Amino acid sequence: MPATIIQTNDTPFEKQTIDPVSLDIIENALRNARIEMDATLVRTAMSPGIREQGDAFPLIADHLGRMIVGQFGSFIGGFLEGYDGTLEDGDMIFLSDPYSVGGAISHCNDWLVLLPVFKDGRLLAYTAMFGHQSDIGGKVPGSMPIDATNIFQEGVRIPPVKIWKKGVYNEDLVKLVLHQSRTPAWCAADLNALIASCRVAARRVIEMSERFGVDTYVSATQELLARNHRAMKVLLSQAISEEPVSFEDYICDDGMGYGPYKLKCTMWRDGDKVILDFDGTDPQSQASINFLLNENMFKMFFGIYMIMVFDPQILFNDGFYDLIEVRIPEGSLLKPRYPAALSGRTHALGRIFDILGGLLGQKTPEFLNAAGFSSSPHLFYAGTDKKGEWFQLFQIGFGGIPGRPMGDGPDGHSLWPGFTNVPNEFLERYFPLVIERYETVPDSGGAGLHRGGNGIIMTYRFLEPGVIAIHDDRWFVPPWGVNGGKPGARARKILEKPDGTQSIVGNKVEDLAIEAGDVLHFITWGGGGWGDPLERAAELVAKEIRQGLVTSEGAKAYGVIADADGVLDAAATEALRTQMRSERPDLPLFDYGPSIEQLRANCLAETGLPAPIQPRWAHHAIAAE
Repeated sequence: MPATIIQTNDTPFEKQTIDPVSLDIIENALRNARIEMDATLVRTAMSPGIREQGDAFPLIADHLGRMIVGQFGSFIGGFLEGYDGTLEDGDMIFLSDPYSVGGAISHCNDWLVLLPVFKDGRLLAYTAMFGHQSDIGGKVPGSMPIDATNIFQEGVRIPPVKIWKKGVYNEDLVKLVLHQSRTPAWCAADLNALIASCRVAARRVIEMSERFGVDTYVSATQELLARNHRAMKVLLSQAISEEPVSFEDYICDDGMGYGPYKLKCTMWRDGDKVILDFDGTDPQSQASINFLLNENMFKMFFGIYMIMVFDPQILFNDGFYDLIEVRIPEGSLLKPRYPAALSGRTHALGRIFDILGGLLGQKTPEFLNAAGFSSSPHLFYAGTDKKGEWFQLFQIGFGGIPGRPMGDGPDGHSLWPGFTNVPNEFLERYFPLVIERYETVPDSGGAGLHRGGNGIIMTYRFLEPGVIAIHDDRWFVPPWGVNGGKPGARARKILEKPDGTQSIVGNKVEDLAIEAGDVLHFITWGGGGWGDPLERAAELVAKEIRQGLVTSEGAKAYGVIADADGVLDAAATEALRTQMRSERPDLPLFDYGPSIEQLRANCLAETGLPAPIQPRWAHHAIAAE
């Protein structure tokens, strides 16, 4: 049964003609309100993941629940269809269960607050914010067990409930939820920050409606949606072919010894509508790497990618959704059946962007991006210090952004543009550890006319015994290059004991016991290169040797001869480049590196880890409902 919206004023909004200046003012006021939501959040939250890294996502929607400004697209339409309850002035919804909103939030750590905004008895808008909570209970600190086999092992699940009802705060509900967490003070502060952010945005919407009039404000939101629809309709007709194109990529493993897992998507245009079909994607995993991909979320991913690549001036919102159809097989890795575990979903989530790049660039290779830092590596460190106080760190690592048509990929950056790193000084002040190295890894970015961004090495010395967990990917299947660019280097994790002995540890491990004095070398992967490496300016490669981004040995991938100080040998460089051009085959559109079979055969020698075992499923694992 769909939600019941209770309004004391049922007067319909009247469509107004909006002049360009007013529309521009309202658009930018909404953009600024979204920024103000973020600012309110980081100034109020307590956990490092939100306060320092910005792991939270805002939304301002129209009165029908369609996103006007935000990041992940709107889940509100699906929520309203499935919420068996009422919404009225003074209510606020609180939830964290991905299955209750069709994957609009992708794991239980993401707490979401939704505020319907009323003006004079009429529903005017919605504001929403969700953010990653550092701990919500469950079997491990951080509540993201990579070896979970169902969602019940991942901490408290909150169905859509009213945290505020007709203006009255449900304090008992909050006490119950916070009681499940190992870090209740952080969760309480973060929850208050989510609420405050939604209220700030609601005030700005009310102010705009009072300044311009309610009908004018609502008409402006509809025009912003319509404008996006018109722009995307033209963009899709120009960039997407009626002939189907397919692309596939892999998640290396599931943390339980099996992998890789294939993600596949086929894209074509049927008239004005673009079809994105994930048929051929592997069935769901027994572990937590499943990603419950919300169709509207993927439409927004697709739209953002299109806009950023082809026309960054377009305001992305939900206006184009009827131009996209997304098909995801039930029981697949991207639409697992309840109660499949979801806490390790970040790798599939990130890999979606590589797949989009591979799809959209096949018709227009000049716009093609390489594979890049399409994940969010996590490090967890928890224990009890000498004072008997519990400590718990959750940190997101950075890596190499892919080489792109407009230039090199940034070194040591986040997949999400709004994320920032946790300052080392903050880590050392609040957690029992020392950061001994934080620098880029030379040569880890794939060679190309535009170099892939380098990964980073972050070296942690732990000062207290405890447990750590690592969630990362791209240690088995490398990030591919494009238009002749080379793949980026893969990820590695090395644990060093106080006596200097070292061991390779997996990129997905849970509850790894460490002692005081242990050192973890957390090495992330680089981005793939773009274009012919032999076309990169030799002087630039020499400069990067001096900057520590490329080594003199790594420069040979560009056909460049220079010493360790970056002094270029121009004659030797020209001779080497001439020889390399004469000996190589035609440059491939995609350079994936070795085949899966070769990667398996060489895995232990190259990575220090055994190759993952190919998963096996019953033939009926994916079936239509």
